Amino acid sequence: MSRHHQALMVWIAVLPTLTVLQLALGGLLEAVPPYLRPPIVATLVVPIVVYGLLPRLQRLHARLARAQRPRVGGGSGPGYPAA
Repeated sequence: MSRHHQALMVWIAVLPTLTVLQLALGGLLEAVPPYLRPPIVATLVVPIVVYGLLPRLQRLHARLARAQRPRVGGGSGPGYPAA
């Protein structure tokens, strides 16, 4: 997987997670000083993204890459013409 694909997957995982957490915790975080809000949100976002979302996105990416790969070689079964 290229760095570009990896960066895109991280962005796809992080942006919605940050948005949802900001909306969900907005009222609770108003009482917290502004300089403490980013570390609090990051403490929640990083494990969600690293352990929850990125593995799923990586599996999806691998599945899509396999589906686009042309089949090469002889053989029988689905996808191969009958000899």
